Amino acid sequence: MAGQINKSNKGIYIALISLHGLIRSKDMELGRDADTGGQILYVVELARALAERPEVKRVDLFTRMVGDLKVSPDYSVPLEPLSKKANIVRIPFGPKRYLRKEVLWPYLDGFIDQSLHYIRQLGQVPDVVHAHYADAGYVGARVAGLLGVPLVFTGHSLGRDKLKQLLHKGVKQESIQTQYHIEQRIEAEEIALGTADLVIASTDQEVQEQYASYENYHPRRMKVLPPGVNLERFYPPKRGLFKPPIHATLNRFLENINKPMILALSRADERKNITTLITAYGESAKLQKLANLVIIAGNRDDIPEMPKSQREVLQQVIMLIDKYDLYGKVAYPKQHASTDVPILYRLAARSKGLFVNPALTEPFGLTLIEAAASGLPIIATHDGGPKDIINYCNNGQLFDPLDVSALQKALLKPLKDRNLWRRWSKNGIKGANKYFSWPGHAQNYLSLLEKMKSKRHMVHMTPMGKSRLPTVDRLAFSALDNALFGNDESLQGLLAYILRYSKQAGFGLATGRTLNSAMRALKRRNIPLPDILITSVGTEIHYCHHKGRLVQDTGWQHHIDYRWQPQDLKKVLRKVAGLKLLAQSQQREHKISYAIDVTVAPKMHEIKKQLRHHDLHAKLILSEDKTLDILPIRASKGLAIRYISMKWGIPLERIFVAGDSGNDEEMLLGNTLAMVVANHSKELERLKGKTRIYFTQHSHSEGILEGLAFYDFLNEIRIPDELTELEMEEAYEEAYLAAGHMISF
Repeated sequence: MAGQINKSNKGIYIALISLHGLIRSKDMELGRDADTGGQILYVVELARALAERPEVKRVDLFTRMVGDLKVSPDYSVPLEPLSKKANIVRIPFGPKRYLRKEVLWPYLDGFIDQSLHYIRQLGQVPDVVHAHYADAGYVGARVAGLLGVPLVFTGHSLGRDKLKQLLHKGVKQESIQTQYHIEQRIEAEEIALGTADLVIASTDQEVQEQYASYENYHPRRMKVLPPGVNLERFYPPKRGLFKPPIHATLNRFLENINKPMILALSRADERKNITTLITAYGESAKLQKLANLVIIAGNRDDIPEMPKSQREVLQQVIMLIDKYDLYGKVAYPKQHASTDVPILYRLAARSKGLFVNPALTEPFGLTLIEAAASGLPIIATHDGGPKDIINYCNNGQLFDPLDVSALQKALLKPLKDRNLWRRWSKNGIKGANKYFSWPGHAQNYLSLLEKMKSKRHMVHMTPMGKSRLPTVDRLAFSALDNALFGNDESLQGLLAYILRYSKQAGFGLATGRTLNSAMRALKRRNIPLPDILITSVGTEIHYCHHKGRLVQDTGWQHHIDYRWQPQDLKKVLRKVAGLKLLAQSQQREHKISYAIDVTVAPKMHEIKKQLRHHDLHAKLILSEDKTLDILPIRASKGLAIRYISMKWGIPLERIFVAGDSGNDEEMLLGNTLAMVVANHSKELERLKGKTRIYFTQHSHSEGILEGLAFYDFLNEIRIPDELTELEMEEAYEEAYLAAGHMISF
C-alpha cells in the first residue's frame, strides 16, 4: 500500500514546528517584524545542532509556506536543506500572503492536515514532535496525537503573561482580545501543556512563575534547558585593524566612534522598552560623555509604511533623540544584515562597551548569550532569562526596566570601572562556552527525550482484514440524526445515488450514538451497513468486512487511551452542579456522557479548569445545550476521520463530511470537503465563511445531496480553493438545482 512507514532506518526522527514569522537557512531577517525574532533563530539552530548528533537520523522544521511579492521567494520553496540531515519543510495553509501570527488562528487546522499528508508521502513517522509557541502547540498536540508519538512543547512567550502586562498598562480586555486573540492563544497553550509529555523552558522563572499561572501547570513534566549559541559566529574580537562596512555605517551617525559603545539589539517592539533606554541615556550627561548609544531595531525602508506597532516605536525613538539633542551620540541605522550582528558585538566589545537588554519581559535572552560569547558585558532586565544567564556567567548586572535611574547606574558602573569590565568580559566568554554551546544543548536535549516515559503508539498504515476500502479512492461521511435522517424521500434518493457510485466511493457514518443505537436506527430505516462506522462521538471505529461482519479498530482504542482516567474524571465531575450521568447504555469505555442543565452548570471553561488542576485531561463536547460528552484528548469524530485517512491512504481532499451539530465541528474543519445541512444547530453558525465548509439551502439528506453536488464529489471532485469567484457562484446554483434532481436516482 502506498505510503508505508519505513521502520528500517535506525536513529531518531524529530519534527520541530514553528509556524509564524519568516524562516530560512541563511540571511535571516531577524527584527523585520514582531514575528521574526529570537524564536526563529533558535529553532533553526536547534534543528542544525540536533542533526549533528549521530543518534539522530532526520530533523524536519515545519513552518508556513508564504507566496507573497512583499517577501523573498525563498519562503515559498517547499523543502530547503539546513544540513545533511535537517530540512525546513514549508507547509501551505491559509492565504498565500504573509500574515502576522495573530491572524493565523482560523487556518491552523489546514496545517494539521497538510503536515500529515507530507509525513505520509515521506513514508516516515517522527519519533517526537516539538512545538514552539502557542500556535504550534495547538497543531502539535493534534499532529502528535494522530501519529501516536510524544509531544514536546516550548512556549517561548506566554499568553497569560502578556495579558497581565497589557492590563497593567491600561489596555482594555476587549482591545487585547481583538488585536491578539489572547483567549484563543491561552487556550492553545493550555491544550499543549495538557498534552505534552515534556515542556522545555529556558529558565527557572518560566517554570516557577509564568507556567504556574496555567490550569495545566504540572512541573514534574517541565525541564529547564538553557538555549544554545553558535560559537562559530560569536567570539571575542581579535587584534588588528577591524573596520567592516557596518563600522562605516555607524561612523555616519557618531562624532567620536572610538568611545565605548552601549549596544541594544532587538525588534522595534514596545515590549523591548527601547524608549526607556534612550530616556536614561538622554537624561545622563555622564553616560553621554563616556559612551555612544547604538540602537539596532530591525530593518526599515519607510517608517510610515510599516505596521502600526513598529511605526509607533520608531517614531518615539526619533522624537526622543531629537528631544534630548543626541545627534552625534546615538546611531540608529536603517539596515543591517544578519552577518553584521556578530560583528556589532565584537565592535562593542573592542570599544570596551556594553550590551543592554531593557525589555519589560525577556523569557529567552538569546542576544545576551551571543553578547556574552563575544566578550561583551551585559546589563539586562531583571526578568526571566537574564536572571539565569547572569547567574551562570557572572558577567553583568540586572535592573528594573521601569526604573530609569537604576538603568543609568547599572550602565555607568562598568564604564567607570575597567577592572570590573574586564572581569565581566572574561566571565561571559567562559560561561557562554561552558553552559550555552549548541553541542551541549543538543546532548542535554536528547537526554531529556530518553527520559520521557511516554510510549510511542504508532498509527498502523496497513488495512486489517478483508475490506473493500483498499479499492475506493474517496470516502463520504455523514452525521446521523438531523443530517442523514429527517426526510425519508430524500434519504432513499441519497442512498440510491451513493450506490450508483459505490465502486469508487466508500461511505461512512460519524455519530454521537453508541454502536448498538446506530445499528438499530439503520435497521429501522432499512439502510445497508456503511463501510465505516464512527460511533460514540469518535471514540469507536468499526469496519464492515466480508458478509456484513463488523470489526472494531482496536488500534484506535489503544491510541485514544492516552491519559484517559475515567474513574478519576467521574469522581471530580460528581461534584459539579448541573451534571447527571446518563443511563449505562449511553456510557462507553472511552466516553462518559452527562445530561447537562446549562442554567445550573458552570461554564465549559470552568469545568475544564477543575479537571486540569487535578491533572486530568479530556475533551468536553457540548451538544445542543443538553448533553455533555467527556472524551479522551485524542478522540473526536474529526480525529477519527484523520486516523482513517492516514490508515487507508485516502487524502483529506477526497473525504466528504456532512454535519449538523456541535460535536461535528472538528471533522468539518481543515482540508476535508465539508458541508453543513440547513437544519443545523446554532453551534455551527460561527463556521460560515470558511472556504471548505459549504452551508446548504436544503435540509437533512436533501442537503447532503446538495453538498455532494457542490463538490461534484462522486465525479471529478471540485476543490473550492481552486475556483474563481464566478465559478463558485455557478457551483452554488448548480448544487441547489441538482439536489432535487438527484433524488430521482
